[in-house]
Amino acid sequence: MVFAAKQLRVLPPIEVAGRRIKRYHVTGDPAGIKPAVEKAAYALLPELLPEPDGTPPATFVVLHRGGDNGAYLNAYSWVWDNALHFGGAAAGQPFLGCPDEDPTHFVRVDRSLIGCVWELPPILHERDAWVRHMLAPIDPDRPDLAGYLADALPDGSTEDRP
Repeated sequence: MVFAAKQLRVLPPIEVAGRRIKRYHVTGDPAGIKPAVEKAAYALLPELLPEPDGTPPATFVVLHRGGDNGAYLNAYSWVWDNALHFGGAAAGQPFLGCPDEDPTHFVRVDRSLIGCVWELPPILHERDAWVRHMLAPIDPDRPDLAGYLADALPDGSTEDRP
């Protein structure tokens, strides 16, 4: 396999199951991820989220459309104040236990995989944004969830991230 960068698109946050969700889409298709794939992925998202634990309810997701039939949804939720909970789902990828090659047929993936090279760029940024706005804000008595939600990577490539 030869590595080639993919497009990284940032979509506005949404709310799911009481959590604020920052969204990143990764695809090699200049047209973006097809709406049917996006709709199917986000329909399964509530199953990937942890129970509330007192940490501000924030999550970021990476929805990745692979170069084959595969589609992948990675949900990274902040828990225990400073740790990431991971929930993953896939569609169209029999290697991961998907029942068929339909990129809209998402199922939970319970393996010890947290993302591939195209899905990982948001993690470092999100770690730094969480520290900046929630753990070390300007006013230590007032974590800034709105600031965290607004602090996202720019649209661009999965290569050469700031």
